Amino acid sequence: MIIHSDQGSQFGSDDFARWCKEHHLVPSMSRRGNCYDNAVAESFFSSLKKERIKQKIYSTREAAKADIFDYVEVFYNCQRRHSHLQQMSPLAFETRHSEI
Repeated sequence: MIIHSDQGSQFGSDDFARWCKEHHLVPSMSRRGNCYDNAVAESFFSSLKKERIKQKIYSTREAAKADIFDYVEVFYNCQRRHSHLQQMSPLAFETRHSEI
Protein backbone atom coordinates (compact mmCIF):
# COMPACT_ATOMS: atom_id res chain seq x y z
CA MET A 1 0.00 0.00 0.00
CA ILE A 2 1.20 3.50 -0.81
CA ILE A 3 0.80 6.37 1.65
CA HIS A 4 0.96 9.75 -0.09
CA SER A 5 1.83 13.00 1.68
CA ASP A 6 3.04 16.51 1.10
CA GLN A 7 6.59 17.53 1.98
CA GLY A 8 5.87 18.35 5.60
CA SER A 9 8.84 17.75 7.88
CA GLN A 10 6.98 15.00 9.77
CA PHE A 11 6.67 12.99 6.54
CA GLY A 12 10.37 13.34 5.71
CA SER A 13 11.53 12.21 9.13
CA ASP A 14 13.34 9.00 9.94
CA ASP A 15 10.56 8.15 12.43
CA PHE A 16 7.95 8.29 9.66
CA ALA A 17 10.14 6.19 7.33
CA ARG A 18 10.53 3.56 10.05
CA TRP A 19 6.79 3.61 10.79
CA CYS A 20 6.01 3.06 7.11
CA LYS A 21 8.46 0.18 6.91
CA GLU A 22 7.06 -1.45 10.08
CA HIS A 23 3.53 -1.25 8.65
CA HIS A 24 4.51 -2.39 5.15
CA LEU A 25 3.65 0.98 3.59
CA VAL A 26 5.46 2.66 0.71
CA PRO A 27 5.84 6.41 1.30
CA SER A 28 5.11 8.74 -1.62
CA MET A 29 5.62 12.48 -1.46
CA SER A 30 4.37 15.44 -3.49
CA ARG A 31 6.88 17.29 -5.59
CA ARG A 32 8.14 20.49 -4.02
CA GLY A 33 5.86 23.40 -4.87
CA ASN A 34 3.18 21.25 -6.51
CA CYS A 35 0.01 22.05 -4.62
CA TYR A 36 -2.18 20.00 -6.97
CA ASP A 37 -0.84 16.54 -6.10
CA ASN A 38 -3.14 16.21 -3.11
CA ALA A 39 -5.96 18.51 -4.21
CA VAL A 40 -8.53 15.79 -4.90
CA ALA A 41 -7.80 13.89 -1.69
CA GLU A 42 -7.76 17.09 0.37
CA SER A 43 -11.10 18.15 -1.13
CA PHE A 44 -12.65 14.75 -0.31
CA PHE A 45 -11.38 14.70 3.27
CA SER A 46 -12.54 18.28 3.78
CA SER A 47 -16.03 17.27 2.64
CA LEU A 48 -15.98 14.16 4.83
CA LYS A 49 -15.01 16.18 7.89
CA LYS A 50 -17.50 19.01 7.29
CA GLU A 51 -20.44 16.87 6.20
CA ARG A 52 -20.14 13.82 8.42
CA ILE A 53 -17.57 13.49 11.17
CA LYS A 54 -16.97 16.99 12.51
CA GLN A 55 -17.94 17.23 16.16
CA LYS A 56 -18.82 13.49 16.28
CA ILE A 57 -17.45 11.12 18.85
CA TYR A 58 -17.69 7.47 17.85
CA SER A 59 -18.13 4.91 20.59
CA THR A 60 -15.98 2.33 18.76
CA ARG A 61 -13.64 2.09 15.81
CA GLU A 62 -16.23 -0.16 14.12
CA ALA A 63 -18.91 2.53 14.50
CA ALA A 64 -16.57 5.06 12.85
CA LYS A 65 -15.77 2.65 10.02
CA ALA A 66 -19.46 1.92 9.41
CA ASP A 67 -20.40 5.61 9.39
CA ILE A 68 -17.57 6.56 7.05
CA PHE A 69 -18.39 3.63 4.75
CA ASP A 70 -22.01 4.83 4.64
CA TYR A 71 -20.87 8.36 3.82
CA VAL A 72 -18.61 7.24 0.97
CA GLU A 73 -20.60 4.40 -0.57
CA VAL A 74 -24.18 5.53 0.04
CA PHE A 75 -24.01 9.32 0.09
CA TYR A 76 -20.82 10.68 -1.50
CA ASN A 77 -20.67 8.34 -4.52
CA CYS A 78 -24.38 7.80 -5.10
CA GLN A 79 -26.27 10.91 -3.97
CA ARG A 80 -24.00 13.89 -3.34
CA ARG A 81 -23.91 16.33 -6.24
CA HIS A 82 -20.45 17.45 -7.33
CA SER A 83 -19.95 20.81 -9.00
CA HIS A 84 -17.14 19.49 -11.21
CA LEU A 85 -19.44 16.68 -12.45
CA GLN A 86 -22.17 19.00 -13.75
CA GLN A 87 -24.08 18.73 -10.42
CA MET A 88 -24.31 14.94 -10.74
CA SER A 89 -23.21 12.26 -8.31
CA PRO A 90 -20.14 10.23 -9.34
CA LEU A 91 -22.37 7.19 -9.93
CA ALA A 92 -24.81 9.13 -12.13
CA PHE A 93 -21.92 10.75 -14.02
CA GLU A 94 -20.21 7.41 -14.70
CA THR A 95 -23.49 5.75 -15.67
CA ARG A 96 -24.39 8.56 -18.05
CA HIS A 97 -21.00 8.63 -19.71
CA SER A 98 -20.65 4.86 -20.01
CA GLU A 99 -23.86 4.77 -22.07
CA ILE A 100 -22.55 7.23 -24.66
